[in-house]
This record gives sequence, structure tokens and C-alpha cells, in this order.
Amino acid sequence: MDKRILPHEFYDRPTLTVAQELLGATLVRVEKDVQIAGIIVETEAYVGESDLGCHAKAGKTPRTAIMYGMPGRAYVYFTYGMHWMLNAVTEAEGFPAAVLIRAIHPTEGVEIIASRRGKQPRTYWTDGPAKLTQALAIDKSFNGIDLCNSESGLWIESGKRVLEKNVTTSARVGLYTVPEPWKSKPWRFQISTL
Repeated sequence: MDKRILPHEFYDRPTLTVAQELLGATLVRVEKDVQIAGIIVETEAYVGESDLGCHAKAGKTPRTAIMYGMPGRAYVYFTYGMHWMLNAVTEAEGFPAAVLIRAIHPTEGVEIIASRRGKQPRTYWTDGPAKLTQALAIDKSFNGIDLCNSESGLWIESGKRVLEKNVTTSARVGLYTVPEPWKSKPWRFQISTL
């Protein structure tokens, strides 16, 4: 196994820690022997059934079952009838939690990303969770795959450590109907300086 690929143990920790430490890591997708990659620059944490912003608030369902599984798996779901979202499952098996990968800074396969997102200015190619899944062609076929195994075609590698002073926190995006305090939890993490 490639030593740069983050192991299951990395994900088997508190979700807020994983969400922060994924900043600066590299999301890698291999498509037809071509590597497409980017530095993770924005994440959001979703933590358990008590988190009313988390899908697991409804308990274990066919949709959320992956969140209750082994840490380091991909949880990919469809939203707004048109977008795929990529999450990394975190914490101990049986406890539903995940980190949404919200944005990446492209580093490899830029021509492929441009072909899929090129109608937008480059700064907007992968600056949102639906944009990055479109750019990397991530869909439901990746739901449940092992992000710690290069044979899956999608994984996350260790990267440059991001200093805490270069990370900003804010409320998670799009939780319009979620009640407080969950709506305003500062569980969104962004790199302010790459």
C-alpha cells in the first residue's frame, strides 16, 4: 500500500479533528489510468444522530448505512436532484459521522477538469462540493468504496500540514431549515492561505 494514502486509523478519530486535518491533504481520482487530483481546501463535519444537520439524524436507513460503517469509506449521496456529494466516513464503526469534502485546489489532470468545468473561470472549477465531484467524475458508483485503497480509484493522500492560524471556521453551508444550535455550529473549515 502507498504510504502516502491516509490509513483507516486516520479516520477513526473525532470528526472535527479529521475535518481540520484533511485540509492540505490531496484527493486523488484515477480515471482510465490518468490521475486527477487536488489539495483539499474546505471541509465540513457532520457528527452523529444528535447533530440535526447530519443525515444520521433520521437513524440508520439505506441512505445513511455507510455512515455507520468502517471509517475511511466514501459516503456519496445525491442532493437537489442533480448533484453528488463526497464524504469520508469517520469515527468508530457503528457511530454515524462523516466529513464533507467541500472544495479542492486542482493540481493534476487540470486538462480533464477544464473539459468538465471550463465554462467557468478556473477559480470556480472546484470551489464547491458538487463542482468537485463533477470535475472528478465522482458519482454513486463510489458510495461505500475504501478511500484507503488505491485499487478503489479514489483515495486521499497525506499532504502539507496546514497551520491553525491559516484555517478559518464558520457555520456549515445550506442548513436553512436546521434549528439552532446545529445551524450555526462552526464546523466548516477552510484554508485561508494556501
